[in-house]
Amino acid sequence: MTVAILEAVNIVKRYGKFTAVNGVTLRVMAHTVHSVIGPNGAGKTTLFHALTGVVPINEGSITVDGVEVSHLPGHKRVLKGLTRSFQVTSLFPNLSVHENLRLAAQGRNPAQALHLWRSAESLTAAGEKVDVLLERLNLSAMASRAAGELPHGQQRRLEVGMAMAGQPKVILLDEPTSGMGIEDISAMKRLIHDLREEYAVVLIEHNMDIVMDISDTVTVMQLGQVLVEGKPGEVSNDERVRHAYLGSVTTEDNA
Repeated sequence: MTVAILEAVNIVKRYGKFTAVNGVTLRVMAHTVHSVIGPNGAGKTTLFHALTGVVPINEGSITVDGVEVSHLPGHKRVLKGLTRSFQVTSLFPNLSVHENLRLAAQGRNPAQALHLWRSAESLTAAGEKVDVLLERLNLSAMASRAAGELPHGQQRRLEVGMAMAGQPKVILLDEPTSGMGIEDISAMKRLIHDLREEYAVVLIEHNMDIVMDISDTVTVMQLGQVLVEGKPGEVSNDERVRHAYLGSVTTEDNA
């Protein structure tokens, strides 16, 4: 059996008497896009928060490349190879695009990230990494602009780049196309598709066209539990999914 790069087993997250995530198991393989879908209230974002250490879990186990991370705070999970973007863009708006990426790259070593007396070698290495990311994100022409001045679509790509800069094994993306126009959605779709060459990607996304087109595996959540999991074609043709989420909508409609 192939070993998962990210494995969450029987995850439970309660808020008082309310159970937001109830016994969810998720196995994400290396070099795949694994999408998590479901309506509002299904528990998707809470699951993301649990995986990345934003909220503590009540029960279960989370491992990254075989290393237990359930007890670690979020910033230490980054060092184990788990990075994420957020549903609401989270950047340093007054810093340039280049500086945002450089800080993310240096953040791999938190003690050095804001150290004024870093070695020339460390600065050069971070700068070279940033240049590669700028090219890949198609943001080279924007490198010196303040991140807060970028159009929304470019801000979202920059945020994905900041997750990439942390040298992760797994990148979690929370609705990366939210609020985007058609051209920006196409660019983000291509970027996510290509990320699997280096990383595993866990994706929360309401655009079913993207989910069904680029995912290797789709997990459908309902009321804090896994309803169905499988390949995109299997999931889209599952009667339980069609009844609960898709109904008569087209693949371009939201779930």
